[in-house]
Amino acid sequence: MTRKYILAIDQGTTSSRALVVDTAGAIAGPGQREFTQYYPAPGQVEHDPLEIWSSTREAIRDALQAAGCSPGDIAAIGITNQRETLVAWERRTGEPVGRAIVWQDRRTAPICEELREAGHEPLIQATTGLIIDPYFTGTKLTWLFRERPELRAAAERGEIAAGTVDSWLTWLLTGGARHVTDFTNASRTLLFGIDSGEWDEKLLEVFEVPRSVLPEVLPSQAEFGVTDEDVFGAKVPILAVAGDQQAALFGQACFEEGQAKNTYGTGCFLLANSGAKSVRSANRLLTSLGADARANQPRYVIEGSVFVAGSLVQWLRDLGFIGSSSEIEALAASVEHNGGVAIVPAFTGLGAPYWDPHARGAILGITRGTERGHIARAALEAIALSSAELALAMSGDLGGEIRELRVDGGAARNDLLMQMQADFLGCPVVRPSNTETTAMGAAYLAGLGAGAWANEEEIRTLWKTDRVFEPRLTQGEREERLAGWRRAVERSLGWAAEQ
Repeated sequence: MTRKYILAIDQGTTSSRALVVDTAGAIAGPGQREFTQYYPAPGQVEHDPLEIWSSTREAIRDALQAAGCSPGDIAAIGITNQRETLVAWERRTGEPVGRAIVWQDRRTAPICEELREAGHEPLIQATTGLIIDPYFTGTKLTWLFRERPELRAAAERGEIAAGTVDSWLTWLLTGGARHVTDFTNASRTLLFGIDSGEWDEKLLEVFEVPRSVLPEVLPSQAEFGVTDEDVFGAKVPILAVAGDQQAALFGQACFEEGQAKNTYGTGCFLLANSGAKSVRSANRLLTSLGADARANQPRYVIEGSVFVAGSLVQWLRDLGFIGSSSEIEALAASVEHNGGVAIVPAFTGLGAPYWDPHARGAILGITRGTERGHIARAALEAIALSSAELALAMSGDLGGEIRELRVDGGAARNDLLMQMQADFLGCPVVRPSNTETTAMGAAYLAGLGAGAWANEEEIRTLWKTDRVFEPRLTQGEREERLAGWRRAVERSLGWAAEQ
């Protein structure tokens, strides 16, 4: 490798990030830019695709400047992205047809009910490893084409392109030369056969989606295109694309079957490597393709998703309850217990294992004796308890307990939250020295393609432990806390359903 750096683009739900990574696996330069969240109606969440692009370019510029390098010093680019979010644009002009519909958006709940009532869920689950829920991209396309029939007609004429955010960024970076995605993102759309490795014609018919609108699908390590010199400043190959959670699993060096990680970001995403086995969950968890899946050697993951985690802390901040998100740990630690308070942060419904788009947030158990610290502590407990519930369900599907949980994301730096996670889960929680594992996963994948690293074993040597949190609760105490959490969740279910 003659050029000495890898660029990782990490386009997330609330910000766009970029890391310049050297061949020792060290971050030479970071960049990050937040962008606007739009909430046009209850349960709806949108992004401006052009702002996603501008924030990504600014983050790249900041990272290059921090590293003291130029685009010509970059050997390869890896892209990781918020999954399931839908972007559609005109092929001729590259202009978006509207705002992106974000993975958190619940507007397609009626379409999901329609599909379930029509009896399509067994086919969908068997083919895609997913369940019917507004979370995924497929129903967003159904909604878009029903709302704007002229777009469907244009799509059938080949005039419209649509895809997840990785497709949008690759299209722009290559100057419109490539409309592509990877196995991990495709496997989150409800339209892709995770065993066949292809868009499924039956599902395209069910979801009313023209094949012509969708991108070409490649393994996560592949040649996705070359950047346009006028756009990026140099011709650089894009050698990796992976959805953020599969990228984080790779960045955590979870290469063995049964190894698991949890990412604490806007939501929480717990993934375990299930190896070559395409496990279909008995506990309403999800099966997807892993970031290192090759065309002839697929690797599968099993996943549970919590829609609201870090965004619960952001909500408390935006209400003025705390001045900044970092203050939550000290406030929660100012009390010894939650004072009987429980929070269910179902702002946009509940994900696994409940999958209730009509659930809504609740704060329970408040009395005149409730203090700010009790609410802060209950918020952190809600994040840890919801993830612990997923891990227990996942252990059942994998046929064995998760022996340790590797953690990453912004909230993984919260020591109190990580101790709660170990307590409620009943196994060690391991935090790496570098918690930027999502972007690092994209960097590792691209670097492998560029020859910066030889194989997964070399990547494994780059992963280092920062701290291990050991569980302190007894089994009885743990079961009592989980039972209390489930009792609180029951109060939130179906709240927004039509009467």
